Amino acid sequence: MTEYFLQAFIYLTAAVIAVPLANKLGLGSVLGYLIAGVVIGPIVGLVGSETNTIQHFAEFGVVMMLFLVGLELEPKMLWAMRNRLLGLGGLQVGGSVVAVMACAIYAGYQTSIALTIGLIFSLSSTAIVLQTLSEKRLNKTHAGKNAFSVLLFQDIAVIPMLAFIPLLALPELVEKAQVAASSLSEQHEQLSLVASLPGWAYAIVLIVAIGIVVLGGHYLSRPLFKMVAESGAREISTAAALMLVIGIAALMSLVGISPALGTFLAGVVLANSEFKHELEANIGPFKGLLLGLFFITVGAGIDFAVLFADFGEIILITLTVMIIKAFVLYLLALIFRIKGSDRWLFTLSLAQAGEFGFVLLSFSVQQHVIPTDVAQTLSIVVALSMFLTPGLFILFDKVIYPRFQIKTNQREQDNIDDKGTVIIAGIGRFGQVVNRFLVSNNIKTVVLDYQVSQVDTIRRINTKAYYGDATRPDLLKTAGIDEASLFVVAIDNRESSVELVKYLHHSYPKLKIVARAFDRGHGHLLKEAGADVVESETHHSALELSVSSLQLLGYSDDYVMRRKATYKRIEKEASKRLYDFWLKESAGERFSNDFIKLFMLYEERLKQAMDEDNAAHQDDVEDNVVPDNSAAVDFAQAEVITRKDNPLNT
Repeated sequence: MTEYFLQAFIYLTAAVIAVPLANKLGLGSVLGYLIAGVVIGPIVGLVGSETNTIQHFAEFGVVMMLFLVGLELEPKMLWAMRNRLLGLGGLQVGGSVVAVMACAIYAGYQTSIALTIGLIFSLSSTAIVLQTLSEKRLNKTHAGKNAFSVLLFQDIAVIPMLAFIPLLALPELVEKAQVAASSLSEQHEQLSLVASLPGWAYAIVLIVAIGIVVLGGHYLSRPLFKMVAESGAREISTAAALMLVIGIAALMSLVGISPALGTFLAGVVLANSEFKHELEANIGPFKGLLLGLFFITVGAGIDFAVLFADFGEIILITLTVMIIKAFVLYLLALIFRIKGSDRWLFTLSLAQAGEFGFVLLSFSVQQHVIPTDVAQTLSIVVALSMFLTPGLFILFDKVIYPRFQIKTNQREQDNIDDKGTVIIAGIGRFGQVVNRFLVSNNIKTVVLDYQVSQVDTIRRINTKAYYGDATRPDLLKTAGIDEASLFVVAIDNRESSVELVKYLHHSYPKLKIVARAFDRGHGHLLKEAGADVVESETHHSALELSVSSLQLLGYSDDYVMRRKATYKRIEKEASKRLYDFWLKESAGERFSNDFIKLFMLYEERLKQAMDEDNAAHQDDVEDNVVPDNSAAVDFAQAEVITRKDNPLNT
């Protein structure tokens, strides 16, 4: 028992020392964990043979991570990303397999071994990439979303790879390890429900297992967590969350499916559950700790004796693999029109082998596809490529991204020494009006903006504003978010504004949130995220301009105000109905055909309401100047053109 305590103390001490230092130096926590593993393993020798065993345990952190990722993805969002998932992910795996296989054949490996090597190196590190993207707040960028699609497809592809690799077994290796193979087979049968089943029965078992996860997650999880919540015991709530994840992982392992993929599916099923945030809070700490432990074991598992024995060859193989994958990814970025800094982020983030490479290598040796000495060398290559990945992110942050960044926006964030009743994020043309109105009514505001030029301009007119990223939780703390009563979201980035509203709604449930929307679709996303009030930046100004247009055409003020009231009444009714329909039928930001049809019906309803109002006040209309027929025709034609253009961007 003492030995286990000492090992736990060593791993935790290494993490506590290395990770803060790495973050302080700008290296990121992942590289800190890897360095900690190298120090306590190959360099100092404080850990040794137990590393492989601990690594298998720590891989459960990847399982938890994908469960939490699934919780953030609703089924409709997953369906909306199907093109990226199949197209981008499929082409990445296929292109990487072919390119790496060709290089392996050129290096002198047999075709079957070369193909297996291609399959192994086609996979990237889900753990490192998602963790790093999340830390750097890049997971919601265009590149981050595409990278996630590729990683998800790779996790799915592991299943057919595991089924295909045994078909590549080398006869000479099978004969040499016949005895060992039989013992491994017996052990495998004890741990598997499908080892001895025919193909058709195996397919049925897979369908049943996936059905249990989907249906059980949908129908059984709610009463289970409701019962646990009513008990009032916090530890039981944590135990229930762990039970769910561990149970699904065990079931998937027993039927030969990737546990990570199974828990991801469960997370997607539970994405709409009212217990979603409770699950995130309970699983989050375990995920972070186990992922850190996994990275430490990767660093500790690097065999320096093997590395230095063939140092040049291993480094060459590692760099070749990373360059090949980067080349394939860059081509795909061009094909799928990933532009600017996102193209380089997508390319560099996935240019490594992944943790599933260790699994496939071990499996390939067991199935007599790859010789042990080759597998040992390749495992070092996998570990080294993962070790180098944080360096690629640093390269992107320090060298590539600044070239795409506005040079005037490069300075340290301001220290906020103010507190206010209202916090305003974004002080552009929209936020300025809100701030001026509130300040003129003696309401204390704290204004934040991430554009240096905008902050400096506002300060010239004696308006106090602070330079800083309002999406950062630590900055919001210093801005007095805990004491604020109202938060105004007026930032220019659509995705960031939705994520900010979502964070504020869940982290500060008593805080009132008002948000600026760019258009109807953006407004729907903001409402869904939790905004109390959403206003389009152009709606009211366009309506006032329309009122002025009628007045200039000679209509009376009374007549125009009635028309304005009618328009606002129908628009209010339509907005509510359209939003409710969008929640049920539309996939993310995309509008379904039925939504468009409903929108057009309300356009007809608006025309009908105006005609009814006109008939009800015919006497008043007769007293007003009426435009000639040609003008009326022109307006009718303009309406048709507008409706044909894009009726949803109103």
